[in-house]
Amino acid sequence: MFRSEGAALGFIRERIAPGSIVHADEASSWDALHVRFDMKRINHQQAYSADGACTNMAKEYFSRFRRGEIGHHHHISSVYLLRYAQEASWREDHRWEMNGAQYERIAEAAMKRGSSVDFCGYWQRHNKD
Repeated sequence: MFRSEGAALGFIRERIAPGSIVHADEASSWDALHVRFDMKRINHQQAYSADGACTNMAKEYFSRFRRGEIGHHHHISSVYLLRYAQEASWREDHRWEMNGAQYERIAEAAMKRGSSVDFCGYWQRHNKD
């Protein structure tokens, strides 16, 4: 979590692939991203979408993430926020796949990994191997 949008810029720059087109609103916090990325900006006071620019996908993601917190997780600790966001992003990216295909993908990935450093023993509030 960041105290402001501007404080998140370093985190954002590290995670956006070179050559990506970044969609953002007109907040001045995002101006610094123009140096490294092609940008499409939208002024929400004028339109939701214009000239190929919109932030609707981000708003949809955050809406589903919030509904997941309320309905499924009930509480998301800031300590684990990134992990919950990653899981929600995975769900978002694969939401149109058949459930069986999702299961196979998850099972295969789980068999290739060791214990989670974040979630192994989290209910005891310490990690166990």
